[in-house]
Amino acid sequence: MSRFKILTLALATLFFACQEAPKTTPAEESAPPSPTPAIQRWTPEAANTWYSQQPWLAGCNYAPATAINQLEMFQAETFDTARINTELGWAANLGLNTMRVFLHDLLWEQDTEGFKKRLDTFLAICQRHGIKPMLVLFDSCWDPQPTLG
Repeated sequence: MSRFKILTLALATLFFACQEAPKTTPAEESAPPSPTPAIQRWTPEAANTWYSQQPWLAGCNYAPATAINQLEMFQAETFDTARINTELGWAANLGLNTMRVFLHDLLWEQDTEGFKKRLDTFLAICQRHGIKPMLVLFDSCWDPQPTLG
């Protein structure tokens, strides 16, 4: 999908999400509530309790030593699970528990299904080492003329 199509889709989604709710008729207003319970907002105390139970995040940006950038990290020809497993093992042994990983939109355009499978494999390796990745979606701002390969 081209960047223009992605941007158009994102803007259309935002536009329709911000539209005013349709007006209801008196009959609709008196209808019984839906069976789905409303999600309640956490109280500040509940949020603080949850947060106090989380480990301190320590990590860094990550790309394996065998990849020059995030494109090469996830392309089929250069996706190196052995190296990723080794390096995330080293990171966990050093006490790191998060990694920021950049995901380029060209990877999605090139091979959507293969990219999703490789990303699932990467996430499984992270889980095995207790690493919580922070995925940066559609990161194509670092190079105005990106190319695969």
